Amino acid sequence: MTTTSAAPEATTNARIPLIGETAPAFTAQTTQGPINFPKDYAGKWVILFSHPADFTPVCTTEFMTFAAMMPEFKALNCELIGLSIDQVFSHMKWTQWIKENLKVEIKFPIIADDQGKVAAKMGMIHPGKGANTVRAVFIVDPEATIRLILFYPQEVGRNMDEIIRALRAL
Repeated sequence: MTTTSAAPEATTNARIPLIGETAPAFTAQTTQGPINFPKDYAGKWVILFSHPADFTPVCTTEFMTFAAMMPEFKALNCELIGLSIDQVFSHMKWTQWIKENLKVEIKFPIIADDQGKVAAKMGMIHPGKGANTVRAVFIVDPEATIRLILFYPQEVGRNMDEIIRALRAL
């Protein structure tokens, strides 16, 4: 797919990685420091998910729900990683706002993909919406194989119970 008005580095012919393929490797800055994906998560299931923007109502409720369900994910040997094309400072201010105002702590890392490199590599750029990411979910197994992919338009929130159901099924 070709993106339209994304950041220069993200404007590439990216395709969505396919189920059964090895997850694309990348390094990225997060709210918890740098990560080397998928190497840092070897032996664990991972849910890598993107959101359109910090400080938006649907994204906030989704992050709060993921945070509340973290014990269920951890019990399944699964780590959560969020992503958007916001800067790490924005992610940190947003998670601080959530903690102070909504009394929920976001304990998983959020990738600051402000250059759009990871989103482009994963096919997460929303066509026709500039540099915004779709609401994507990738379930990656302990051997770094993509096992499930869900893509939603910005306007549609995710069903977290479905994500945990799919993880259990896999």
